[in-house]
Amino acid sequence: MPQHHDHSSHGHAPHDHTHVDFADMLPLLVQEAELYAPAYVEAAAWLREVRPGAELVVDAGSGPGVISCLLADAFPAARVVAVDVAGSLLAEARVRAERLGVADRFSTVEAELADGLGFLDYPADLVWASRSLHHVGDQRAALAGFAEGLAPGGVLALLEGGLPSRFLPRDFGLGRPGLQARVDAAQEEWFARMRADLPGAVTETEDWPALLTAAGLRHTATRTFLLDLPAPLSDEARAFVVSSLTRRRDGLAEALDADDVATLDRLVDPDDKASVHHRPDAFLLTAMTVHVGVKPA
Repeated sequence: MPQHHDHSSHGHAPHDHTHVDFADMLPLLVQEAELYAPAYVEAAAWLREVRPGAELVVDAGSGPGVISCLLADAFPAARVVAVDVAGSLLAEARVRAERLGVADRFSTVEAELADGLGFLDYPADLVWASRSLHHVGDQRAALAGFAEGLAPGGVLALLEGGLPSRFLPRDFGLGRPGLQARVDAAQEEWFARMRADLPGAVTETEDWPALLTAAGLRHTATRTFLLDLPAPLSDEARAFVVSSLTRRRDGLAEALDADDVATLDRLVDPDDKASVHHRPDAFLLTAMTVHVGVKPA
């Protein structure tokens, strides 16, 4: 399970079913994580202040390892373990670690997060779980498993919530104003179905500090990190916005009216001068919220 996603900018917009094939999404997952790196670097620097001297850092739901390697940079004395259910994504993580020169203290484990962190040789000083917990049916039980894998004084950093990404003004001159709000609403409906379809799904109020406390941790802080890429976008950011809107168009077409689908078609058409490929007003603005729980010493 990769580290990505507010409900509308997961790196995985839905298809007409609720199963998410993360391996199939590899290019988009890498594209998103690399673009969002400034916010992740800021979060990692903050966590280094919260848990200095960490010797074992676990990225629970690492995907292709972009953030795992950023954590390796932030904690240069730490061993980093990337955990994910998708072996192909872990293979990409190992290639990245080798390329970035951190492979000597980097390892991967293919495992379900619902099964906890019992595979660790010794308790973790920091567990990072970035938008991976919501892909586990029983989130409360998974948090308890994360907490059990922490050393006394260890930190669980849970990235869940924030704000949906925004790419365009409310009225950008195509179709009916407010397109992104309607896409967000359709995605929220899909997200609820995805959660309900997970094995062992349990409905939880998303009060993350309360859930951390229920797992036996002391909630010490919540902080939100902003990614603000104003117009005009770089080529890399523009390509990501096109990819994101394309997945939304493909995955949510049945939940949107014909006019909104037609607008999305125009926005991703490279031959349309009103598309995101050419628009001077496209931007990327999103916020990611990290909740920190500490295991009592």
